[in-house]
Amino acid sequence: MIKIHPSSLSKIMTMAKGKTNGPEVLSVGALTHCYDLAKQFVYNYYPEINSKYLDKGNLCENDSIALYNSVYGTNHRKNETRKENEYLSGECDIEDNDIIVDIKTSWSLVQFPALPHQAHDPDYEWQGRAYMILWDKPKFRLSFCLVSTPEDLIKYEDENLHYVDLIDPRLRVTSVDYERDEDKDKLIEIKCRAAQAQAEIYIEAITNKYLAY
Repeated sequence: MIKIHPSSLSKIMTMAKGKTNGPEVLSVGALTHCYDLAKQFVYNYYPEINSKYLDKGNLCENDSIALYNSVYGTNHRKNETRKENEYLSGECDIEDNDIIVDIKTSWSLVQFPALPHQAHDPDYEWQGRAYMILWDKPKFRLSFCLVSTPEDLIKYEDENLHYVDLIDPRLRVTSVDYERDEDKDKLIEIKCRAAQAQAEIYIEAITNKYLAY
């Protein structure tokens, strides 16, 4: 059975338009995502997404966690444990006593959200709510961290926007916290189970398409 990854949860959480718009009804975008998941399952592949933003996030993840630790007085390391339930499967960044923390590494000073309300992102919120379900935690923190960009990634951009180590660490971390919500937990389960069912329909259609000839 296909399970939804927290990072893509927002793709199925959008509400469908029309008169029959119950919580189990999937939007056009959600249906497209279900098709993509089914195709990846049948052909056993996972699409690679390449960008300078992702490259920095991957290369500087430990630097960002170290920055977060310096600001919050913690000693966290990257979580390496994946958890699953019947409809979700994911690996969070940091597990603390009563909170899950997701670290986002900003590309440069331009993209870095300096205020908490700028750090709010509905896609990341759904991701965090999935982690709260999987780890059974009451809180989720989304933390944007600004660390220096590796030289080979900067290329022709202004270096002053990327070399940020001399800036006060407290000014280079912006966080927004979310509380767990029972109603949203239920909606996530409804949408995920609907997406699983739709993906299975697509899988059957793909694998049995030769029967139409």
